[in-house]
Amino acid sequence: MAVGTIVWLGSEVMFFAGLFAIYFTLRSTSPELWLFEADKHNFTFALINTLILVSSSVTCQFGVFAAERLQARSTGWKPSEWGMVEWFFLTYALGAIFVTGQVFEYATLVSEGISLASNAYGSAFYITTGFHGIHVTAGLLAFLLVIGRGFAVKNFGHKEATSAIVVSYYWHFVDVVWIGLFLVIYVLK
Repeated sequence: MAVGTIVWLGSEVMFFAGLFAIYFTLRSTSPELWLFEADKHNFTFALINTLILVSSSVTCQFGVFAAERLQARSTGWKPSEWGMVEWFFLTYALGAIFVTGQVFEYATLVSEGISLASNAYGSAFYITTGFHGIHVTAGLLAFLLVIGRGFAVKNFGHKEATSAIVVSYYWHFVDVVWIGLFLVIYVLK
């Protein structure tokens, strides 16, 4: 299962490479448009949203450590005693906050005249970040499935731990893609 996921993530790398290529191609053909439209972003908001998503990778990894110990659920109230379920639930919450932040940013930008159909910048922005948002949402669904599996099985074993690890591969990948998007969209002006 882990090898298949890694191979599939390789195809996802190519997919996002294509999206980055679209973004850079459109940017190179309309540099003045990019200068004007990029100033409409709220950098501080995007940075905070990015830090929330990156911190979810940390909580996800703590969930993996618990799964590798074959500890599905908490043995106490302290975070050091949490199991995979608690860490993955926190990861889910952070990911959901990130997606909510994206929706808020979209609404703000649309109110400022940047939409998918407004110009090349709007198309590039919404296509790249939108596909990333879809991937984050898929990751959130995967976390719910793994959390449910942690509750459903009598004995949390290596098969369940492997599922948790595979979901973490995907989540870390999605986080790395966002870091790239954040740097390209919000930092490189």
